[in-house]
Amino acid sequence: MTKPDPIAAPSVANVTTGPTRMTPSEAFVETLVAQGVTTMFGIMGSAFMDPMDIFAPAGIQLIPVVHEQGAGHMADGYARASGRHGVVIGQNGPGISNCVTAIAAAYWAHSPVVIITPETGTMGQGLGGFQEANQLPMFEEFTKYQGHVNNNKRIAEYTARCFDRAHSELGPTQLNIPRDLFYGDITVEIPRPMRLDRGAGGEASLKAAADLIAQARFPVLISGGGVVMGEAWHECIALAERLGCPVVNSYQHNDSFPASHPQWCGPLGYQGSKAGMKLLAQADVVIALGTRLGPFGTLPQYGMDYWPKNARIVQIDADHKMLGLVKKIDVGVCGDAKAAAKAMTALLAGRTLACDATRAERAAKIADEKAAWEKELSEWTHERDGYSLEMIEEARNEPGNWLHPRQVLRELERAMPRDVMVSTDIGNINSVAHSYLRFERPRSFFAPMSFGNCGYALPTMIGAKVAAPERPAIAYSGDGAWGMSLSEIMTCVRHDIPVTGVVFHNRQWGAEKKNQVDFYNRRFVAGELENQSFAGIARAMGAEGIVVDKLEDVGTALKQAIDLQMNQRKTCVVEIMCTRELGDPFRRDALAKPIRLLDKYKDYV
Repeated sequence: MTKPDPIAAPSVANVTTGPTRMTPSEAFVETLVAQGVTTMFGIMGSAFMDPMDIFAPAGIQLIPVVHEQGAGHMADGYARASGRHGVVIGQNGPGISNCVTAIAAAYWAHSPVVIITPETGTMGQGLGGFQEANQLPMFEEFTKYQGHVNNNKRIAEYTARCFDRAHSELGPTQLNIPRDLFYGDITVEIPRPMRLDRGAGGEASLKAAADLIAQARFPVLISGGGVVMGEAWHECIALAERLGCPVVNSYQHNDSFPASHPQWCGPLGYQGSKAGMKLLAQADVVIALGTRLGPFGTLPQYGMDYWPKNARIVQIDADHKMLGLVKKIDVGVCGDAKAAAKAMTALLAGRTLACDATRAERAAKIADEKAAWEKELSEWTHERDGYSLEMIEEARNEPGNWLHPRQVLRELERAMPRDVMVSTDIGNINSVAHSYLRFERPRSFFAPMSFGNCGYALPTMIGAKVAAPERPAIAYSGDGAWGMSLSEIMTCVRHDIPVTGVVFHNRQWGAEKKNQVDFYNRRFVAGELENQSFAGIARAMGAEGIVVDKLEDVGTALKQAIDLQMNQRKTCVVEIMCTRELGDPFRRDALAKPIRLLDKYKDYV
């Protein structure tokens, strides 16, 4: 298996040292350099034109985008692929407000994104001037820290603090700078980056966790996002191998454990792995490593309420506020995933564990459940509910050829390069894809997490590709979500950032339409989409486009697109023509059959 690259520490070799006379713009840029910033995403604006003028000699590239939401997602993808800061900047007012959705997505992905928000000048605030907005409240809910520069002499201080806090708290921070405070004459010392030395957790809680795990006859380990963010892959593997236990990925963290490992059992949550769910249901002790056990990722699925009601729970998380937040736990360890897993393995190394006696039996059970699930996936060629069967039959009588999404996803899985990075949008087919996405190294899978916004996949993958140009980069999207961000194909072409887009063209907003099928008697309000050719639009933007309407061409088309990306530096959109069949809804518990009390609406039930 591929060993992940270590995260490089910021280089401060070329940064001014000691108290030095400079302008606030220079102090701001020097602080960015000290923090290791080499790439930013955004759209140019007059509010920050003075510091922008010196980005180039500082070694900083500003990548212009089509829309600021895309810039925020790119910063998120860059941070998630690299482990370093992602940085987004925009014009005060509308440029900044366009970023809110992307910062919210980064918040739920625990991405160290810094959004720099130049603001109306201090002498014009409150007067209703051009592009004026109160920018701090916009991001209050979705940031770990907000720094507002109130004096130009403090610009370096606040800039450094925002970057330090984003890394230490693993989430977005906001640096708000009134535009006139970039100007002046100050004497300042550029702060050096501060990085936390994260520990394993308290001695007592680690011992209590080890004692509980030692008693487990059927332990199950949940590998969460903290394993990826904490560079804890190898430590997680070592702990799992000591226990011989099934390992399941937390929701949308398919890259938190290698799929080729015999103990890997796939992701939990919506459209996850039945093998993982069935094995988790048998657990007497659950070790939740680097996961908050979010509600959406542990809900019943496939008709199975698989969360083990009588299991003892050990939860390990770097954020103490996450311990016991969603699930009742028996032991909480506030510690870094890497350090805690290493410490736990050491504590268990010399002990006889209750599960040692059943290691071979449990290995056989893991292998059997995985084999059964793989067989079911291979034979699950199309959806089987009444509506989907009607749509399949209807497609046979339509012009063209329409493919079953599950068959498509299986073929895409087989054609994936080993070192691939994949981002997914929210939506029906994209969610079904969770069962088919397997990875061999961390920082490979980028999904919109709990915020669940459309238009996420393409710009996020652009940012990831900038961070890791040596890796194949693929964005999955449905045709509805694709329409929200397809303009960023122009960013790929303009700035030589080659990625591959896979668009599932099924002519509908599938996730919500499924609710209309199940609860609203097929009254399809605003759910239908009639689209032009997305491959054709890509070609019009200067990229390549491939239309796929035969199953045998799916894998070939993806390999061709990857070849274009990696060897010819060309962006390519693979447009796959899919039937209108639909997988299970996101949550059956979130809706109910409608009740109408007024006569005029009595037929709408």
